[in-house]
Amino acid sequence: MAFFIEILIGGLMAGMLYALVGLGFVLIFKASGVFNFAQGAMVLLAALAMARFAEWIPQFLGLQSKVLANVLAFGLAMAMMFVLAWLIERLVLRYLVNQDGATLLLATLGIASFLEGMGQSIFGSSVYKIRIGMPKDPLFLFNSTFEGGIMVNQEDLIAAVIAAVLVTLLALFFQKTTSGRALRAVADDHMAAQSVGIPLNRMWVIVWCVAGVVATVTGMIWGSKLGVQFSLGTIALRALPVVILGGLTSIPGAIVGGLIIGVGEKMSEVYLGPIIGSGIEIWFAYVLALVFLLFRPQGLFGEKIIDRI
Repeated sequence: MAFFIEILIGGLMAGMLYALVGLGFVLIFKASGVFNFAQGAMVLLAALAMARFAEWIPQFLGLQSKVLANVLAFGLAMAMMFVLAWLIERLVLRYLVNQDGATLLLATLGIASFLEGMGQSIFGSSVYKIRIGMPKDPLFLFNSTFEGGIMVNQEDLIAAVIAAVLVTLLALFFQKTTSGRALRAVADDHMAAQSVGIPLNRMWVIVWCVAGVVATVTGMIWGSKLGVQFSLGTIALRALPVVILGGLTSIPGAIVGGLIIGVGEKMSEVYLGPIIGSGIEIWFAYVLALVFLLFRPQGLFGEKIIDRI
């Protein structure tokens, strides 16, 4: 029983990180109706920026405190993502207002390629490490209930808490604030939103800024766990099953989808791996996503689109 609970907790922790990645896609889709393939590149660029700024700040400012250097690096990376969001709207999205979804999709692919190249040019292509002091030693809980206790990774636990707080704040932003409600209106119909006075360009800047915040937090966590390397840009592919399961328009769906994928991967690898073969953790999420596409393409919490003629 203790082993099962360990696997379950590990899957839930991983699921929260998947949810954090999928959240960036949901944000952009809710505001523009397009799947943002640049989200993975944004995570990579934010992680690269924070890792390199954390190295450069002590050299230029003579700081001895690693904590202060990390705080400043995070703030600079966040500011860079804000400026990037403004430039994307100013130079790309402004000229694509009311265009087809396919046009916007291709635009995000172009943005992704540009961001990956720019990141390599400015920050280098080596493997970097983000050291933010997250404890890596495991905790052993419920020692009195289970022999040997239940092992929980402290780093995964802290990352899951950060992800949960961020998801909660974003859910409140979309439900309770004027800007959040305006973004939902823009997602439903660009032209109708403009006709009632909602400034589409400003809304896109806001949502890309919010997506930049999510990318910075995601890059910090994943960079701390796995190191910052250009394979981090492929993290977008890990989020595809998450948003397919949860629904492209639902923030709670991103959470549930991430948790299902995280737990499903761990459980299938441990219990089905010895029967089917190793490596099931790699393709399990995509098979599950395919099943949902066949029987419930809008996902668990997504809105079913009905076209009337």
